[in-house]
Amino acid sequence: MSNCKSFKPSIDNNSRVLILGSMPGVKSLEDQQYYAHPQNRFWKVMGYICNKPELPEFDYDLKLKTLLDNNIALWDTIKSCKRDGSLDSKIQNETPNDIRKLLKKYPNIKTICLNGNKSYSAFKKYFSDLIEKYTCYKMPSTSPANARYSLDKLIEEYRLSCQLDLCYNFCKNNQIK
Repeated sequence: MSNCKSFKPSIDNNSRVLILGSMPGVKSLEDQQYYAHPQNRFWKVMGYICNKPELPEFDYDLKLKTLLDNNIALWDTIKSCKRDGSLDSKIQNETPNDIRKLLKKYPNIKTICLNGNKSYSAFKKYFSDLIEKYTCYKMPSTSPANARYSLDKLIEEYRLSCQLDLCYNFCKNNQIK
């Protein structure tokens, strides 16, 4: 069983939406990059949300910058755990990240999107009081293990449920041509 530790958050003072995963998978931990597995659809979904369909092809730092430019922050609900492989169902002995501290430091965050069931269940377990203080959405996982959702369905869910369509429309209306 491997010891897994999450990354530092990707966030700035303009961030308004916080997307929380559960714990990075094996490929992400190896590469030290959020959503590094080539079959994870996160960057494709965000590409459409940010009106940058080429986002999955960007280098990692530019991907993070693009999200920040669209007021979207990234982090994980779980700080550390033990797990074999990448499946959330294999997570054991989890310790949460200090999300309360992060939210106090970045008061412009108004919306929290929980990417997948494990992120949601851990958030609810450790931070149930925040569910009433913030607009929180349980989102379908972008993981390749979530075959029930097509890319189009994921994009629609993220746009509608997370109100990221505001970011999408801002980007679209302010695109330099």
